Amino acid sequence: MKLLVSPINIEEAIIADAGGADIVDVKNPKEGSLGANFPWVIQAVKARVTKPVSATIGDFNYKPGTASLAALGAAVAGAEYVKVGLYDIQTEAQAYEVLAGIVKAVKTYDRNRIVVASGYSDYARIGSIPALKLPAVAQRAGCDVVMVDTGLKDGKSTFEFMDQPELQAFVDAAHTEGLQCALAGSIKFKDIPVLQEIKPDIIGVRGLVCGGDRNECIKAELIEKLRAMLN
Repeated sequence: MKLLVSPINIEEAIIADAGGADIVDVKNPKEGSLGANFPWVIQAVKARVTKPVSATIGDFNYKPGTASLAALGAAVAGAEYVKVGLYDIQTEAQAYEVLAGIVKAVKTYDRNRIVVASGYSDYARIGSIPALKLPAVAQRAGCDVVMVDTGLKDGKSTFEFMDQPELQAFVDAAHTEGLQCALAGSIKFKDIPVLQEIKPDIIGVRGLVCGGDRNECIKAELIEKLRAMLN
């Protein structure tokens, strides 16, 4: 499994890179689960790290044009992975339109950039599209990776909303569609053995390597501990 670590600034990005992250995922927790950071932060991180850079563009409702423009901005700023959250998307048709627009914007700019479509394990409480519907839609739209995260960051884990069989079904559906799969959402160290059984391609963390509070700073020793567990 690849390790995706989500810094909020250059200093954290350097720590994540040095500590063993496979993907450095620039985000802004002040704007939500997949809150977007500024393009100049993405550019600065890209210039300072050795690993591929990912950037979140926001927890989106049904605004295909806005999402496409934001995705292109992230790609131009240097993100190799462009990640969108389908936060207030109600139907598969809405999800497809948003994702297809993002894919067109990003892939027209550079066909090698990777588009990540994120659903939410707590979709029922935020009123979003069920996560298990997302792999087929993401594949049809031309995405490369599908993932689940938690929409509300209140300390509750993805495992509290989707049990191991459901998460396994999500991973299997993604692989059946020819997509890579990522799992995130207040993952704990105790969850790592289960994740190793489920076998997503990527796991995403922030709070875990901040000592449990995603508003604190990333700690090098916690990234190293997690990296050692995954090896």
